[in-house]
Order: sequence, then C-alpha cells, then structure tokens
Amino acid sequence: MSKICQITGKKAMVGNHVSHSKKRTKRKFNVNLFTKRLFWVEQDCWITLSISAAGLRTINKNGLDAALKAASEKGYLTTF
Repeated sequence: MSKICQITGKKAMVGNHVSHSKKRTKRKFNVNLFTKRLFWVEQDCWITLSISAAGLRTINKNGLDAALKAASEKGYLTTF
C-alpha cells in the first residue's frame, strides 16, 4: 500500500537533511498516516481507509459521506 492519504491526497515530500556544517543530504518527509476502520452509515457497512491526521479532521468536520464524495471527485479515492 502506498503512503498516500485517501481523503486529502497527501503524499511524501522530498527535502534535505541540513547538518551543523550546512551539508545537505536528501531525505523524505512522510505523511502521518493511520489505517482506520470506519462505519459508513449511508451504506450500512464498515470501510478501511488509509488516512492522514488532516483527513481525520476533515471527516470529523464534514462527515464521512461528504469527505468520501469530495475525495472521489478529486480522484484520490477510486474504489467508492
């Protein structure tokens, strides 16, 4: 499973480690992902999503159905 949020579409970014001597080496900034099992009331079923902390906040604010609809319209979620 790739490290991409299924609600917000966030994925890993690339940056630099900067040492004390200002030497730069490549590094990765990974997303804060969780595998959550949520109950979808409208479909009366359980779904498992790989979502970030920001995605959890989006679901809490807008509701699961609205968040899934927005994610599928933007192309982040292809199975629903």
